[in-house]
Amino acid sequence: METERVKCLIIGSGPAGYTAAIYAGRANLAPVLYEGLQPGGQLTTTTDVENFPGYPEGISGPQLMDDLRKQAARFGADLRFGVATAADLSKAPYRITIDDEKVVEADSLIIATGATAKYLGLEDEKKYAGIGVSACATCDGFFYRKKVVAVVGGGDTACEEATYLASLASKVYLIVRKPYLRASQIMQERVLNNEKIEVLFEHNAVGLYGEGGVEGVHLVKRMGQPDEERYDKAIDGFFLAIGHQPNSDIFKPYLQTDETGYIQTEAGTPRTNVPGVFAAGDVADPHYRQAITAAASGCKAAIEAERYLLAQGLK
Repeated sequence: METERVKCLIIGSGPAGYTAAIYAGRANLAPVLYEGLQPGGQLTTTTDVENFPGYPEGISGPQLMDDLRKQAARFGADLRFGVATAADLSKAPYRITIDDEKVVEADSLIIATGATAKYLGLEDEKKYAGIGVSACATCDGFFYRKKVVAVVGGGDTACEEATYLASLASKVYLIVRKPYLRASQIMQERVLNNEKIEVLFEHNAVGLYGEGGVEGVHLVKRMGQPDEERYDKAIDGFFLAIGHQPNSDIFKPYLQTDETGYIQTEAGTPRTNVPGVFAAGDVADPHYRQAITAAASGCKAAIEAERYLLAQGLK
């Protein structure tokens, strides 16, 4: 298998990966970045980004990521297509296998592989992606001011998203599969005491409908029971809040992760438990998951990588 040695390897190409590449390039680390399955990351599936500083009129997700990509290339980052398929972080240099056919040995490694929102698996979720279907209320809630939306989920995240959306939308339906909420008591109380939120217990969303965007949801109450009911409800937006899956599987044998798989870092830093290996963006962030926080952590990771390489006499 072909082997290559690099000073700084970045895996992932969302705001964290590209920002790390910008900083590492400016620091003369000759960074190599592999863009993964979805070059540009989750933001490429977002139509309008209105909360990234510096764009008063907003910018499309794909355009923002293209701008970041060009900036990274301008400072000498070597941007490549390819997916990390295996990792050996047992000793430096760290070995990352790309597309099962090439090994890159890295003196320092920045993991910015992101997290994937969990979906119900409905065909309609793909059909209406970006035109009524979202997995981020903080990102897209503003577009539904004074409109009617539905949130799917029964945990803390779902309750938090429903409460946030209730501050913008005219009505929020919380679609909960079980006859109870799994959320913490305080989050349950916030939802149940909010007059704008209606909780639909024992409901499953089985489809969406609408011309050119979401206009409603197909619901089933008490699915599979003798008293099963099927009906439609008119909505303008459909929000998934059933969790995210961090893309960290190949690194788990070597790095500390939480029970969901988010890579754990030293408080306030992108440093992992392996020296010279840093985690940035959503793969290490179960709390915020915003483009701006991912970009900031990518900056931190590149600065830490430079300091590590200097300390090791590798720069």
